[in-house]
Amino acid sequence: MKTIESVAVIGLGYIGLPTATVLATNGLRVVGVDVNPETIEAVNRGEVPFVEPDLGEQMSKAVSSGMLHASRETPHADAYIVAVPTPFNEDKSADLSYIEAAASSIAPQLQGGELLILESTSPPGATKRMGEVVAQLRPDLSFGDEEDAVLLAHCPERVLPGRIMIEIVSNDRIIGGITKAAAERARDLYSTFCKGDIHLTDAVTAEMAKLVENSYRDVNIAFANELSIISEHLDINVWELIRLANFHPRVNILQPGPGVGGHCIAVDPWFIVSAAPAEARMIRTAREVNDTKPEYVIERVLKAVRDTEAASVAVLGLAFKANVDDLRESPAVAIVRSLSERLDGTSIKVVEPHVSVLPESLDRESISLVGLDEALRSSQVLLLLVDHDAFGSLRTSDLDGLAVVDTKGMLTVGQP
Repeated sequence: MKTIESVAVIGLGYIGLPTATVLATNGLRVVGVDVNPETIEAVNRGEVPFVEPDLGEQMSKAVSSGMLHASRETPHADAYIVAVPTPFNEDKSADLSYIEAAASSIAPQLQGGELLILESTSPPGATKRMGEVVAQLRPDLSFGDEEDAVLLAHCPERVLPGRIMIEIVSNDRIIGGITKAAAERARDLYSTFCKGDIHLTDAVTAEMAKLVENSYRDVNIAFANELSIISEHLDINVWELIRLANFHPRVNILQPGPGVGGHCIAVDPWFIVSAAPAEARMIRTAREVNDTKPEYVIERVLKAVRDTEAASVAVLGLAFKANVDDLRESPAVAIVRSLSERLDGTSIKVVEPHVSVLPESLDRESISLVGLDEALRSSQVLLLLVDHDAFGSLRTSDLDGLAVVDTKGMLTVGQP
């Protein structure tokens, strides 16, 4: 079996572009494929189209060395890594259309013996489905254990935005193959840059492992979010409560917030629920708790506006977590959108230091993106949704005259 020398990475988002970069900086010729012409142009200029520490310098070197370039067209390569979105449908089942489209673009390029890896977080059976799409388009190819068979594997990403370039190298990886040969072939590829341990299994187990990891976190976040609501009802300082409870050697309660966002935790548990709806009772309940927390926050803001007869609300943060520009599935975005629809005559001043323009869903006359000083100066209610470091410099005197709703415990300890 020949050595893998070239890789095509399908999807140049928050996972695909770092993966393409780290492969290219470790001696592989990489073509990054994306449908967005602006992304392609940015990458080929050596510019990162989103915020991720350390990615820019490494990617620029990979591009200038000729080992990485971006294209709209899928080329022939020894290996393909699919890192495209997997959103859910209205019924919470997984939308595999992006994976299927990627598979359809790869199929015409195959000659036999290539490795196809699905990195997108996916429901059980998605890797098999990717292979079925290719097989339907290329019945001339084999997909078993033959020497020239096309090999299929799943290797879910396990990185934290803001630390991707560190964790993509240092974290352990799980690789599941449709066949043993596929898992071993994928291990050889990831071994070119992965310094963590690589654990081999079958594809379905690998798919489920990533979903379980994020569902575990979702359940624990739901406990904290529910605890914050209970504490408000009982007039208890939830932040102090959690701090004290966590002194127990076997207790580690997470911090509550306005909900759960991002491309993983807010989505992945639904894939398990969809696969086993009767059995996934606790996972479903946790999702429902976290999905309803934004409405609880909205009601608190509406009350504060009524009580103060506020003409303006200052909103701090839109990203799904601190110190990134990633707005995917962000509860903050949903909260601001809902407030704009329910606050008649009240303006919303959004402060988000990591973006330069508001997302299209917030393109409303009552919403504006402003600096921190302007938001504080012109508002009567302050809503903190994201604990960006940029907000850590606020002093108590900055909050004088403001009704504060702090969902992260950053400004006024005691607010759930």
